[in-house]
Amino acid sequence: MATETAPARRFGTGLRPLNQRYHRASLGVFLVIVIGHWAEHIAQAIQIYALGWSLKEARGVLGMPFPWLVTSEWMHYGYALIMLIGFILLRSGFVGRSRAWWNAALLIQVWHHFEHLLLLLQALTGNNIAGRAAPTSIIQLLIPRVELHLFYNAVVFMPMVVAMLLHRRPRESEHGHMLCTCAVDSKR
Repeated sequence: MATETAPARRFGTGLRPLNQRYHRASLGVFLVIVIGHWAEHIAQAIQIYALGWSLKEARGVLGMPFPWLVTSEWMHYGYALIMLIGFILLRSGFVGRSRAWWNAALLIQVWHHFEHLLLLLQALTGNNIAGRAAPTSIIQLLIPRVELHLFYNAVVFMPMVVAMLLHRRPRESEHGHMLCTCAVDSKR
């Protein structure tokens, strides 16, 4: 087995409590962040499809008092990056079936992050894909942005929730490998 370098050991050691003693709390904070963002996209969809607002008027909840949030590629990229970091940092706390579902959510978020990076780079350089008037992601060439982000958030959120539920109720064979106290019947 290869030995780790001193910085790699320090980095891993620093994360250990996050995936052990503080895993349940960390997952709770992460879930609140994800649901908050998800709620913004749902509010925007309700404004468009239920209330009949135009795209320009439909800015979610936070976008109403802070309209620049909706048009800020930095804000959207920052959220995608926070999500990606959260998935990576909390990953080692998962085992077995829950780890597989967490990995699925992570892989989808990697793509979602790439799309936001692409949007940010276009906003910074002014060179938009396909000569579009506004920054455009690859999948956005096929699906409008509002619907696409509802889709992205749903397909990241679903496996994430499945992972968290399986993590809380592990099989007996998985329970022995858990280093946290997230399991419902955990006596640690």
